[in-house]
Amino acid sequence: MDKQEPMPQALGDLISRYSTRLTEADTRLLDVLIQDPIRAAMENGKDVSFRAGVHPASAVRLARRLGFKGYPEFRSFLQANLLEGGNDFESPAARMAARLVRAEEGGLLASVLDSEIAALQQARNSVSDADIRAFSESLRDCRRVFVFGRGHFAALSSLIALRLNRSGYDSVDLASQMHQLAEALATLTSEDVVWLLAFRRAPPLLQEVCAIATKCGAKILAITDVGGTRIDPVPDHQILVSRGEPGESQSLVVPMTIANAVILDLAAIDHGRSLRSLQQFKAFRAGSGLSANLC
Repeated sequence: MDKQEPMPQALGDLISRYSTRLTEADTRLLDVLIQDPIRAAMENGKDVSFRAGVHPASAVRLARRLGFKGYPEFRSFLQANLLEGGNDFESPAARMAARLVRAEEGGLLASVLDSEIAALQQARNSVSDADIRAFSESLRDCRRVFVFGRGHFAALSSLIALRLNRSGYDSVDLASQMHQLAEALATLTSEDVVWLLAFRRAPPLLQEVCAIATKCGAKILAITDVGGTRIDPVPDHQILVSRGEPGESQSLVVPMTIANAVILDLAAIDHGRSLRSLQQFKAFRAGSGLSANLC
């Protein structure tokens, strides 16, 4: 890129700046790039030229007309825009493409591991033992726990409810009872806890569950990131933690680690209730005659 001029922030800025230089072949290439920016950031110049129906060298010539030394530098510009693309990351395809872009140089597994480690380190710095204790004390003192997460977080909701039940706490995985959600929520009381999981955004149904819980006087716990903080009414206790920057793995490892810490801390403060329940469950399973594959 020409160092005499500031770096454009988007492909549209480049097109405007160099519009008088563009040829018919350039226009066909740009049409292809604009129609699918995610794919454009992943392909080489030859592939883009083929899709545009122009000479294989046309992509290189376009890149140079736009101020780049060659197509690889232009492609790096497109990738950088993808990685920093804000609203593009509301698209699952864009998020996955960005992760693939990040993985190209260092390898896929290494990229995912680096992303998880960085996110876990950030959690270490942003979540305190006091945050964990506020959750565990609320769970210890309640009648029943209702856990709710949507999308990928339905899996985490199921795991949390399973672990709490085995630890001797009556827990309901609302995500697994969508067909009977009204019936489950109708049993909520002021002695109960509703544990919510929301990342990137809080879906309308989660907001409705929160409103019902508040009306019943139930205590509300939430694990969210910045996008999930917009829960109304505001939870009684909320742990705010990032699953990684845009283009990073965004997996369940971070919120699962927080949930595991809460359940472990619960065992430390409930005067043996969790440990006794786990031992009883182990004895029951061993003597029940049920298949060893059922757990």
